[in-house]
Amino acid sequence: MNVIVIGGGAAGFFSALSCKQYHPEYSVTILERSDKLLAKVKVSGGGRCNVTHACFENTQLAKFYPRGGKQLKKAFFQFNTKDTVEWFESRGVKLKSEADNRMFPVSDNSQTIIDCLMKEADKLGVVIQKGVSISSISKMKNGDAKYCVSTADGKEIIADEIIIASGGSQKMEGFNWLKQLGHTIVSPVPSLFTFNMSGEPIRKLMGVVANPVSIKIKGTKLSSEGALLITHWGMSGPAVLKLSSWGARKLNAMNYKFEVGINWLGDKNEQQVRDWLDTELKIIGKRQVGNKNPFQLTNRLWLYFLEKNGIDAETTWNQLKKKSLNKLLNTLVNDSYKAEGKTTFKEEFVTCGGVSLDEVSFETMESKVCPGIYFAGEVLDIDAVTGGFNFQAAWTTGFIAGKLGK
Repeated sequence: MNVIVIGGGAAGFFSALSCKQYHPEYSVTILERSDKLLAKVKVSGGGRCNVTHACFENTQLAKFYPRGGKQLKKAFFQFNTKDTVEWFESRGVKLKSEADNRMFPVSDNSQTIIDCLMKEADKLGVVIQKGVSISSISKMKNGDAKYCVSTADGKEIIADEIIIASGGSQKMEGFNWLKQLGHTIVSPVPSLFTFNMSGEPIRKLMGVVANPVSIKIKGTKLSSEGALLITHWGMSGPAVLKLSSWGARKLNAMNYKFEVGINWLGDKNEQQVRDWLDTELKIIGKRQVGNKNPFQLTNRLWLYFLEKNGIDAETTWNQLKKKSLNKLLNTLVNDSYKAEGKTTFKEEFVTCGGVSLDEVSFETMESKVCPGIYFAGEVLDIDAVTGGFNFQAAWTTGFIAGKLGK
């Protein structure tokens, strides 16, 4: 049996390794279009590789996927975070969990993960071909083999089974060869991006982090919470990336022009802050507002809020007029900024969209349209928030696809 794996990324490699584990007698070949293998693994997590996330309950884990969570919930019963940790550790690569539950190799070096996967592929006899671009897949009309894979340079490869792990594409044209097989493609749009705010003065605070904040897209039901990073182009950080992931399609439809509402004090509302401050003022009343920030915000952010509301930093809390205090409190819990675009990071680019999940059986990852073809990774309409979840989806779907229905 000749098995072709299209794509030399995380999902492709894991598919190939799983296939050789369950079918050692099969010939398994990875075809990668570029000259680089495991490119996203290399750059993930700032070069450390955020392998997975320390969430070990399948139902909870599935909640981190804006698209595909329902289907993955079942798939995680076959291969989940615990299995990922055990898989790598049994091959000499120990993982560690950080404060935010992201998991990395203890080496803090993505090359450790790459070396592990490459070594395993070599050990199991997986054949790897780089620089092979696929132009089409066609069903064989006769003979025992099921499919013919045609490459861009005119070669034809006969395959009994095919695992497609070619990754996401920024453009619909990137999926044309899959549409020709009869598959429905959900149009791709960017996910995991930061907000551009070219007209907002807060950009001068680049490098400042506020944590935790609550953030929402005004006029929608989209919201998230977590750390927010102010950048020279706008806003980033986990709270923003999470919001961009859940709102990927909505924000695309809005042409990335929207208003961002921010509560800099997390889940506290204005009345709660006012009640707390009434008590606190008895202690700090004689202190200057610029020197006494009772909200545990960074000094640069606090002074910016005072400036934004026309409050002299040398004014004491007791001297602060009610109107000025009201404006300040409103800024703290109900601030607003205009976004006029997005910024994505090429190396860690994530799309939502891809092969429709309705056309894939998640018990086997086999196509319901073309028997003998399996899918794994971001080629599917699956994507997650930041934190190692996209890689976990790659390991899970790759592991299942490689079993070839066994």
